[in-house]
Amino acid sequence: MAISDHVDLPTFMEGVKRRNPHQDEFVQAVQEVAEDIFEFIADKEEYHEQQILRRIAEPDRIVSFRVCWEDDSGNIRVQRGWRVQNNNAIGPYKGGIRFHPSVNESVLKFLAFEQTFKNALTGLPMGGGKGGSNFNPKGKSVREIMRFCQSFMTELYRHIGADVDVPAGDIGVGGREIGYMFGQYKRITNQFTGVLTGKGLEYGGSMIRPEATGYGAVYFLLNMLQHKEQDLHGKVAVISGSGNVATHAAEKIVQLGGKPVTLSDSGGFIYDPDGLTQDKIDWVKAHKTHRRGRISEYVEEFKGATFHEGQTPWNVPCDVALPCATQNELLGPDAKALVANGCIAVSEGANMPSNLDAVHAFKDAKIMFAPGKAANAGGVAVSGLEMSQNSERRAWKEEELQAMLRDIMDGIHARCLTYGEMGGGYTDYVRGANIAGFKKVADAMLAFGVV
Repeated sequence: MAISDHVDLPTFMEGVKRRNPHQDEFVQAVQEVAEDIFEFIADKEEYHEQQILRRIAEPDRIVSFRVCWEDDSGNIRVQRGWRVQNNNAIGPYKGGIRFHPSVNESVLKFLAFEQTFKNALTGLPMGGGKGGSNFNPKGKSVREIMRFCQSFMTELYRHIGADVDVPAGDIGVGGREIGYMFGQYKRITNQFTGVLTGKGLEYGGSMIRPEATGYGAVYFLLNMLQHKEQDLHGKVAVISGSGNVATHAAEKIVQLGGKPVTLSDSGGFIYDPDGLTQDKIDWVKAHKTHRRGRISEYVEEFKGATFHEGQTPWNVPCDVALPCATQNELLGPDAKALVANGCIAVSEGANMPSNLDAVHAFKDAKIMFAPGKAANAGGVAVSGLEMSQNSERRAWKEEELQAMLRDIMDGIHARCLTYGEMGGGYTDYVRGANIAGFKKVADAMLAFGVV
């Protein structure tokens, strides 16, 4: 059998597993996409002949490096750093940097793979990449974090550039860490270029970048509801996480007339039956960002709320749910509980927060379910706009950026509808996002030949 002959999905996935042993997160991400793509390309011989999906599921390159730094006690510490450059068929590699003990090659490969399709859905010219380190910023001093970021960039700088690979922030990497890395890049190269996004406004950053991912996830949720002639007024929302994405998702839901009732962190979740107001959300932002506090302390500040240690919020009755914490936080039984308790729509604010069993449960129930590659693309969309502003040496006003973000999320929703409407009033947004993102990248790869 020639290699260009068709293989079925199980055979393809067996090959992915064999080539990527012990990389469960990456295999899961490929499986979720391949389930839809195999059906779409069944009668499209060119995609088979050119082995397009096989090529997308193999990163262009993976850079792994040692990061040495000195803690405040003078001890030499050694971490591992990575940059996964998955695909640049439609633009420079683009994707965040994550600092967290859970970071490994499998996690970054899955994130870079997902990022490839997410970036394609935005309509902006950005490829897919991801990077990070198993460094844990929690409990570290500001000076230790600065020294680590500088050491990390001392190796990373040779692999990135404004027209090559443009990293951003992610879990454990906020404006402070971006500033330290940008400063070191500038120091080493003697260049002031848009090599990172998520920068401070003083040195080339974009307004609304902190809000973009959370706001975008709610805009996509609103698009799904409006497609069914509904809106967010009066709807109860369950949200996981309590960081940047979760708090801004809660904020936008409040602005649109909804009622968020939960937030969470690794210790458990809080349930506030009265609903989170803007004042309460502002308290959480300050508590988590400046005081580095735990969400459990919310119940001491706001009476009537309860803290549920070691639990996730998915058993709380709600109309809509937004998982905004981390990958594989929402499992099959959680999805079934949400559906049983009346949830009609789920919009993923995090990357792959629902595992495959949960995705299948949402699909089987035919509820509105927006995968992260579509719903949380608002963050990278505004990062792409920051790249444009850096190239033009200009800055757009907040209202212009808000309008562009909303327009981009509307466009992503429309692209998902193109391939996701299944008849009978049901839209499979997972299928729509996977096929729309794949087709754009695949057609660009076909144009380049075998490279």
